[in-house]
Amino acid sequence: MTWSADDIPDLSGRRAVITGVTGGLGLHTALGLARKGAELVVTARDETKASAVVDRIRRDVPRVRIDVVALDLADLADAKRAAAEVAGTYDRIDVLVNNAGIMIPPRSETKDGFELQIGTNHLGHFAWTAGLWPVLDASDARVVTVSSMAHTSVGGIDLTSLTPAGSPRRYRRWQSYAESKLANLLFAVELDRRAKAAGSGVVSVAAHPGYAATNLTKTGPSVRGVSLPGVGIHQVSKIIGQPASHGAWPLLMAATDPSLTGGEYVGPGSLGGMRGRPKLVGMSRAARDESLADDLWAASEAATGVELKV
Repeated sequence: MTWSADDIPDLSGRRAVITGVTGGLGLHTALGLARKGAELVVTARDETKASAVVDRIRRDVPRVRIDVVALDLADLADAKRAAAEVAGTYDRIDVLVNNAGIMIPPRSETKDGFELQIGTNHLGHFAWTAGLWPVLDASDARVVTVSSMAHTSVGGIDLTSLTPAGSPRRYRRWQSYAESKLANLLFAVELDRRAKAAGSGVVSVAAHPGYAATNLTKTGPSVRGVSLPGVGIHQVSKIIGQPASHGAWPLLMAATDPSLTGGEYVGPGSLGGMRGRPKLVGMSRAARDESLADDLWAASEAATGVELKV
């Protein structure tokens, strides 16, 4: 049976928290959930862009209840602050979508000195999710972590990139991006494994958008602007990929399909996983490596100074 947005159940009275709504995937995930009645809490780094997105969502769903929380995942102190703000404001989170990310920038560092991609895509979300955990656990929440097909291009993660000294290897932007996306997938699977072992009702699922044309493909290569390589990648994405609205389908399925029990990976079902209706998809051997997941978890706690006790 082919999944469609019509399969999303009524979400009236449910609260969804989504990171990174100023990009295409986050916006269309928020729209998909709001159209079914969900209350939204969305995060953004840029206040002006966040205001524009809120206006866009309200034009489509006038009665939506939506709050904005400032969040910079490249700053661990800010990730912890934002999580504490959300946990202190809301007594329930039914769905958490960890969507925000950065893609193939020049060599850059987070405020805490970590390589920007692993620091933002993984460590920022790790600290953020840890801060939300008491509410997530009490709510039997669904946690969706967004990964990428790129995770299959690497066989492991250089864990020295999560240390204060950093990795001694030469920076290769695609390799670092792929490792950050492998980290996302390892985290999603390990979180579900630990939640089940602890008897928690939290369900952790991963998703990827396939080859979707989003703002990330245009601005990622220059970090916070537009570059010629980024424009080129974005144009190719528009030709052979799918629109961001379709790229959000796997995220929406992962966030709402009641048949998912945790540990699954959802992605497009056509053209080698690049586009199409979402379905359950496979992941690499490295993503299923429990030893690597355990090592990554320990390294992430050390790097962030946060214990995620599930």
